[in-house]
Amino acid sequence: MSRSKLSSAAVASSSARSAAAPTTSAALRQASPRPPRRGAAGAAAPGKAAPPLDAEAALRAQLPELRPGQSVALLQELHILTREGKLNQDTRRKLKQVNHLLQFIEPLLQAALDACGDVTLVDHGAGKSYLGFMLYDLFCQPRQVGWVYGVETRAELVERSRALAQRLGFERMRFVAATVQDAMTSPELPAQVDVVTALHACDTATDDAIAFGLARQARCMVLVPCCQAEVAGVLRQHKALSLSRTPLSELWRHPLHTREFGSQITNVLRCLQLEAHGYQVTVTELVGWEHSMKNELILARKVGKGKASARERLQQILDELGLDALQHRFGVPGTAAA
Repeated sequence: MSRSKLSSAAVASSSARSAAAPTTSAALRQASPRPPRRGAAGAAAPGKAAPPLDAEAALRAQLPELRPGQSVALLQELHILTREGKLNQDTRRKLKQVNHLLQFIEPLLQAALDACGDVTLVDHGAGKSYLGFMLYDLFCQPRQVGWVYGVETRAELVERSRALAQRLGFERMRFVAATVQDAMTSPELPAQVDVVTALHACDTATDDAIAFGLARQARCMVLVPCCQAEVAGVLRQHKALSLSRTPLSELWRHPLHTREFGSQITNVLRCLQLEAHGYQVTVTELVGWEHSMKNELILARKVGKGKASARERLQQILDELGLDALQHRFGVPGTAAA
């Protein structure tokens, strides 16, 4: 037989063997199907895509501003998140501010809860009650304890908040249509509270919130003052007399300085007032200045009797700056508060 015929026969024989039986490696591949690729969600059928992530889980992955357990549905109801789960620049800033403030408030609520078995918070100047709703969602709802009261002058916002609380099943939220001054005697609010908050309560509304906290024997107060104008107005009225009395009046001689100095002194007087009534006071920033210029956070915790030194300093500052007309506002106690 010629060489070419032998080669043709060998090729034909090899092809026949290949067709008759699979190779060993092919047989092993058929017997042992490939495991799913690492990271795949379960052993999906060949040729089919892995199931999509849960919609809310995917949304949380895109929004690092959300805290664990924070209700997406609530944030959408408050219009902080859109229905598509988006944040704009303004709502992102608001969410960051409130979440950061909650980190200061939650330990105060937990301490009151540990001491009494329940806790009550009153939020003055509540507006749309972002703070109250988010606090209830993250603190009260998981523990099934605690009461949150929102005090707001605008009746339409109070009704809207009541309706939202009912829809969400937030049974221990209450809303009162009143000024902070009217709230002092309102029967709708408890006689004693644990925490008083006032987030951006304008001008003297912060002072009214402090007066409410003192009257209701609050364990703690959390204040972010806003637009303090009363002290600056008094400084402006007596500017000429002050210039003749003391060189310190140069601190507020120019109108811009009057406004800024008046705002600063207002918060100094508030801190001394709280210390004179037995509170330990801490002053810090709420968030970075890039998020808000109304950024000063005053934290006050009741620790005992009032400090005589704080009472004396408060009176000295009022006298030195010609602010005697504000004696009623800062309520210098005649004796140490219990």
